[in-house]
Amino acid sequence: MGVIRRRGAVALGVTGLVAPLALAFTATPAQAASCTTRTGPYQKQVEKFLGRPVDGKQSAADCKAIQAFQTKHGITPNIGYAGPVTWGVMDLMNKQKAVGNKPNKDGKCPVNKGRIACVNLTLQLSWIQDGSRLVYGPVPVRTGRDGYETRTGLKKIYWRDIDHVSTIYNVPMPYSQFFDGGQAFHSVGLSMWNPPGSHGCVNMTTTVAKKYWSLLKNGDDVFVYGRKPGT
Repeated sequence: MGVIRRRGAVALGVTGLVAPLALAFTATPAQAASCTTRTGPYQKQVEKFLGRPVDGKQSAADCKAIQAFQTKHGITPNIGYAGPVTWGVMDLMNKQKAVGNKPNKDGKCPVNKGRIACVNLTLQLSWIQDGSRLVYGPVPVRTGRDGYETRTGLKKIYWRDIDHVSTIYNVPMPYSQFFDGGQAFHSVGLSMWNPPGSHGCVNMTTTVAKKYWSLLKNGDDVFVYGRKPGT
């Protein structure tokens, strides 16, 4: 997030989606940690997700597989423990994949607005549609954490800045498209499943942020609905 300066006006902003689900995302690698021998409360579910033998008992191989997943997505502590945060990320991934190519099956994102960018906070997915026709997506996104929630409702893109830098956090926000105060679509160099989330913006991979930049323009509608898990 950052202070948005445009034509001499100053607006205080709040910072804050993404490539197809088949793509692998990377987060800044966490420091290597020792593997735990403890069996976690979600051991069987995590083993099944990772394609490990499902016996509900922690093994050295289980721990290494879980730890690699945690490190990839910035989940800490990355000690290979099958706890609620790790399983929560995996469960969300499963739910995202189940959506397939019908992200607006429930009809919650308006189909009478022409081109519109939709954001489902509950599933952490975004897509662009034109009427009832899917234009791009759905793609996983990373929205606001608890206390910095991405605000819901119907909005419009009102300012775009391809090389924006947050003046509050002093971090780059490439391909920023602002739709609610300082909340914007923009790219980040993190996994889309990196907890706990953004400071309000809708984070995307560079590939997806570029695609959104090419498909959207000032005045286009944005509809945000649902509730991010954990907020």
